[in-house]
Amino acid sequence: MHTSPFTISRVAGNQWHAIENDLVVGRGHATRRLDGRTFLSIDTWRDTVFNRLAAAMVADQPQYTVVDETDHDLLTNWVLAGFTTSRREAEFVVPTGPSRATVPSGVVITTADEAPLRELDQAIRDEVEAGAGWQTMPAEVLPWQGGTRPIDPSNYTVAVRDGRYVGLVRVATMTRRPRIGLVAVRAAEQRRGIARALLDHVLDGLHSWGFEAATAEVDETNTAALALFEGLGARRTGCSLELVRRPGQAA
Repeated sequence: MHTSPFTISRVAGNQWHAIENDLVVGRGHATRRLDGRTFLSIDTWRDTVFNRLAAAMVADQPQYTVVDETDHDLLTNWVLAGFTTSRREAEFVVPTGPSRATVPSGVVITTADEAPLRELDQAIRDEVEAGAGWQTMPAEVLPWQGGTRPIDPSNYTVAVRDGRYVGLVRVATMTRRPRIGLVAVRAAEQRRGIARALLDHVLDGLHSWGFEAATAEVDETNTAALALFEGLGARRTGCSLELVRRPGQAA
């Protein structure tokens, strides 16, 4: 049992330390993501330290964290701190390989140019906002708050029909395994095989570069996306929970 007192100190604008006998026994960190949301993380092996750090990090705006659903102790600590589940994401490993889908008639799969990519990006945002809502989408398409949203065309492959971008897939390759961060198709072009053709094209390219698999996360309420990845032979490897604590939410 730990009986010696410890103190919580804010050592930087977004960092907190728990100090006991001149030793750091816990760390808290707040990260503001590009979508404007703030995500918290706490590193300590003691529940009492976790609780004090969480209380010290409370802000007057919504705060988020991500937890593996199998980490029951960590999940319990965040729940006790006033966080509730806002979404569940299934995690997949997707095998690469030669293309298996036929590209729809009149559609060309190609690399992206910035100007039409930005136009497509904004159009998809508008459609999501008017339809399913941001809570079902990954961070890549959450509402951008202020300024010009960073966008790197080299990370995207697009579907073009009649000279107009109608779909996109975003892949990050600067990770141990390539990560499929976003697949999106204009509402009027959905259910025509464009998303499958985009993914097949990307997975074919990854296979030729020597990658055996990629990873992806899919909101569990997005049944169409789940079916798409399962149809590609993707294997579910786990589930992560995104938790949120809103101002005034009791711990």
